[in-house]
Amino acid sequence: MEPSKIARRVISSAKKLGATDVVVSVYREVERMVKFSNNEILTMEERVESGADIFVAIRERRASVSVNELREQAVMRAVKEAVSIARVSEPADVYAPLPRGPFKYDKALLKAGKVRGEPEDLVNDVERAVSSALSEGAERAAGSLVYTEGKTWLRTSGGAYGVESEASKTISIRAFAADDATGHFVSVAGREEDFRPEEAGRMAGEIAKMSLNPEPGEPGTYEALLGPMTFAHFMEHVGGAASAFYVDAGLSFLAEKLGQEVASEAVSLVDDPTIPGAYGSTAFDDEGVPTRRNVIIERGVLKTYLHNSTTAKKFNTETTANAGLVVPHPFNLIVQGDGKPLDKLISEIDHGIYVTNDWYLRYQNYRTGDFSTIPRDGMFLIRKGSIEKPIRGLRISDNFLNILRNIRSLGDKQYTIEWWEVETPVTAPHATLNKLNFTKPYA
Repeated sequence: MEPSKIARRVISSAKKLGATDVVVSVYREVERMVKFSNNEILTMEERVESGADIFVAIRERRASVSVNELREQAVMRAVKEAVSIARVSEPADVYAPLPRGPFKYDKALLKAGKVRGEPEDLVNDVERAVSSALSEGAERAAGSLVYTEGKTWLRTSGGAYGVESEASKTISIRAFAADDATGHFVSVAGREEDFRPEEAGRMAGEIAKMSLNPEPGEPGTYEALLGPMTFAHFMEHVGGAASAFYVDAGLSFLAEKLGQEVASEAVSLVDDPTIPGAYGSTAFDDEGVPTRRNVIIERGVLKTYLHNSTTAKKFNTETTANAGLVVPHPFNLIVQGDGKPLDKLISEIDHGIYVTNDWYLRYQNYRTGDFSTIPRDGMFLIRKGSIEKPIRGLRISDNFLNILRNIRSLGDKQYTIEWWEVETPVTAPHATLNKLNFTKPYA
């Protein structure tokens, strides 16, 4: 059965079974992944997936079910299961019917950007990235490249219907100058002209070479330079904390701060899924509402939370077109502000630490924003405006509001980051902080 017909059938069947609201997203996707290690390509795998995500509500009672095939019998079984689960689920605090369509979508957002994804193209991309890392002094490189193309058919009982195509290419490369001297960078793109594997390889190789022979770092409070990988990771958490669901649940450090200064004037944070061809852009949210540009933080002031129709009703406002049927979320975060060259940022640091990457970020308290994370790959001591030496063996232990308020300057070049630790794409520069707290691991 054609995806559009499957979507229509899901809506009618669920409503006949008693659902008041229904959303179905039918998808077909092709993914090609190239894995490489020790400068050599190990495997190239192709995976073809199709399925449907089904959400139903019987007023305040909600449920969702996914099925990873498009056989009519399997999909209809999933519809019955979803309605049955909804009948016995715990009711939500409020009921908001789905927004009423039909809606008009930006045609440029419904089309995929042009991305080269033939096997020979992907092999060439990997070879360019590895060669670039080796030319900067790395001995070996490893990582993965993923090409994806697909199509989504979304239909709701509110009358929304949209068909969106997508294509993207991402590479994550880790370079090694020694076992304890590593660098990591990525390139992610929804258009071929935005994909820069050589740049990712070069930056990973540079960091790895600079990291040779690291010495133990001393815990304490330092000025800090955050590389784009780390700064993007931090700002993803800020964007996530703007979700009205987490604010309402008491799990956000941005709760009760709307209209207040939560960051320094040096930084603004925008969620913009409306840029044609950009990685992370989309024409509609999960309720079928046309997406829009939302300013989350403007020159340090928190301007909005991110809403779907349910949280909007609870907060007595309008949806920001960020559904998540249960949890509203950002699509494509962009850090904005005046920028300086990297060497200028470094020259303005008297006694600081440069963190190029981090992982395993964990909260001690979601409500206050207390967290810790482990620096990964190259980390460097900066003294009197110059990088002095590579260091190791420290943990960042701080608070997100402290970090936001201590942002001093931003870099003048933006990088779009997504990888294992950064699931929502974030376009971010380097950033300097007035202070950042470092402890010993497991202290």
